[in-house]
Amino acid sequence: MHAACDFISRKGAPLCLALVAVLGSPARPAEVPDAERAAVEAAIAAVKPALVRIHLAEVDYSEGREIKIEAIGSGVIITKEGHVVTNHHVAGRAKRIVCTLANKEQVEADLVGTDVLMDTAVIKLRPAAGREFPVAKWGDSSELAVGDRVLAMGSPLALSQSVTMGIVSNIEMIIPELWGGSLTLEGEDVGSMVRWIGHDAAIEPGNSGGPLVNLKGEIVGINEINLGLGGAIPSNLVRQVAEQIITSGKVKRTWIGIGVQPVLKGASVQRGVLVGGVIPGSPAATAGFKPGDVLVRLAGREISVRFAEELPLFNQMVASLPVGQEVEAVVLRDGKEVTLRVVTQERPEAQPRPREFKQWGMCASNISFIVAREMKRPNEDGVLVKSVRPGGPCGEAKPDIDGDDVIVEVDGKPVKNIEELAQLTATIAKDKTEPTPVLVAFDRKSERLVTVVKVGTKNLEDPGREVRKAYLAVGMQVLTHDMAEALGAGERTGVRVTQVYPNSSAQKAGLKVGDLIVSLDGEEIPASQPEDTEVLPAMIRQYKIGATANLTVIREKQQMKIPVVLQESLPLPREMKKYRDDNFEFTVRDLAFQDRIQQNLEKDLTGVYVEEVSEGGWAALGRLSAGDIVCAVDREMVGEVGEMKAIMQKVGEQKPKHVVLRVRRGIQEVFVELETDWSSAK
Repeated sequence: MHAACDFISRKGAPLCLALVAVLGSPARPAEVPDAERAAVEAAIAAVKPALVRIHLAEVDYSEGREIKIEAIGSGVIITKEGHVVTNHHVAGRAKRIVCTLANKEQVEADLVGTDVLMDTAVIKLRPAAGREFPVAKWGDSSELAVGDRVLAMGSPLALSQSVTMGIVSNIEMIIPELWGGSLTLEGEDVGSMVRWIGHDAAIEPGNSGGPLVNLKGEIVGINEINLGLGGAIPSNLVRQVAEQIITSGKVKRTWIGIGVQPVLKGASVQRGVLVGGVIPGSPAATAGFKPGDVLVRLAGREISVRFAEELPLFNQMVASLPVGQEVEAVVLRDGKEVTLRVVTQERPEAQPRPREFKQWGMCASNISFIVAREMKRPNEDGVLVKSVRPGGPCGEAKPDIDGDDVIVEVDGKPVKNIEELAQLTATIAKDKTEPTPVLVAFDRKSERLVTVVKVGTKNLEDPGREVRKAYLAVGMQVLTHDMAEALGAGERTGVRVTQVYPNSSAQKAGLKVGDLIVSLDGEEIPASQPEDTEVLPAMIRQYKIGATANLTVIREKQQMKIPVVLQESLPLPREMKKYRDDNFEFTVRDLAFQDRIQQNLEKDLTGVYVEEVSEGGWAALGRLSAGDIVCAVDREMVGEVGEMKAIMQKVGEQKPKHVVLRVRRGIQEVFVELETDWSSAK
């Protein structure tokens, strides 16, 4: 059974949102009675022009890095200006968004705003001036009834827009306690606010954010989850959120700071809602709420929560109260009514968005009110370390800085948030070519520790060239006992020539592939095991460059002497100069002789060899691969690493939207288009 409706590619595998259930089987296609077919076709025709497939690059944060991930979801256009509603878990962390419209046109889009608590986001298409987009109409989700026909529209499994049909199975679906009872995104419990519309129209990963449509051709929900039944957020909730995001870029909610649950079955009074917890420092704590209170009236409204399905309605009511006003609350405490007065506040963010600090080798975030209370900190000051890159500055410090540590001071200056840390980092690293040791104070649980962190990124060191030695320019394999016997060499030891390098002294001397080299100037070559590959090269290195070595060779069972002038050894791949581009996260080096031989490259081919592409980086997202040879960047030819570095530094200064690499990959030439988020380039 499917666990979610978004499709994210990481190492080629789908990732699913949150829930795994044990029930259900694939839904059978719904049969459409002839009497309904016209209505179904009309509903599809009304919505399909506004249907959008969303292809995006989103970010996650792990091991001290901002990881880029490809994702696919669905959405629907709700304004003629091009606003598209979808799920937060589809587009809420987007760095780059491209939408495919119903006519297969691709249009770039921007994230307008997102609401984690309702798992809703709004993006906006970038139209040509004066363009108007087709729009789908909102329907009233409160009018839905069990048994109503509905259509699920979207892009399952990243396929083209499609439609499935089913019926409404449940109009107040929640996640059962036996499945965990909640759907948590970035610290927010979506199920605390949402009762899903359950339906049996087939949905798959990729359907997330797509509309649930009634037979009038109206949006009555936004598909989000699959629990065996599909689950859609009711349109009346999504519409309110979307309109607030379009107007102000965010959703403003009221909060008083209590955790609630249905009244206990054995309670003598079956009204109100049970207060299970009160957050320290919250409006409720200030007002005098206590765990065990039964809240029976709030802001003049009677409260009754006997079942879990009623909790989201209570939470919605609290969230809709005016912010910053005193409201009356009546609780039952020890059998008596107690009147409390609580001043509402705007709901604080649960988990602030992390940020990558490359020069620290970490991802870190601000500390929210809720996180500060969970960590038992007196306030929200400091920077919370979320993860650390292995081998990075924080990880190499003694003692090291690790996840859940809180940085409070850098270089003798207090640090209250990530903005201050970014400013301090820029000052520390300014005009520095090497990492700078900085004294850092950080909290680890109840301890205040100090350490020295070398802040900055290391330049790749020039590996230098090894001392040049004498060299026999052939590829070889060890002549094992079994191989020697099979080739008619008896008990001889040595090597078999697998390749003779072109234009080399070995080629000029007449060595051929298949020759068995068994002695060097009369000395037997003691190589008989596969691991003895360095025996002959080590013997050769004892000679002077330009000396003549007399090889005893067996060719077609005939023994002969072949004199070879030993040439100077060629630079190895590990000796080549390197350049790492931190904006796109890839490393290149100069081409080595072995590269040309092993890949049979043309003599006049110029370029740089891609040695590493960091997983989750922009280069990886653009499909650049280790082993590629970059021949040009934006039509500017690349001959060696120094040229590549100069070109990419110019790219970093100009910050173009796209960078095109002309790449040799095997026998093919391909063009790799790279993008990055220049706003976060450090």
